[in-house]
Amino acid sequence: MKHFYLLAFLFIFASGLAQDKPGNPGDIEGFTLYPNPVVSGKVYIETQANAPKKVMIFDVLGTLVLETTILGKELNLTDLDAGVYVLRVFEKNKVATRKLIVK
Repeated sequence: MKHFYLLAFLFIFASGLAQDKPGNPGDIEGFTLYPNPVVSGKVYIETQANAPKKVMIFDVLGTLVLETTILGKELNLTDLDAGVYVLRVFEKNKVATRKLIVK
């Protein structure tokens, strides 16, 4: 009887992992970041809602290097050194996190 419960548990657990899940429900709809890698010092962030966005950029050590709010699509990154960063964008109650490369 113990084997039956163990098999039933494993079957239910495995079937739950095998299901296709839609994208992260907290992710911003229509989120687009370009160009990446950044070469001109400007990056463009587009979303479906196109609402004001709070942008936070972290270096690879997790240190906050830039925090700003943008109303349009353009974000100026001329003050950042070349390297790899983590970009986090907040719009309304949604969040998107992406890797950002600055050349």
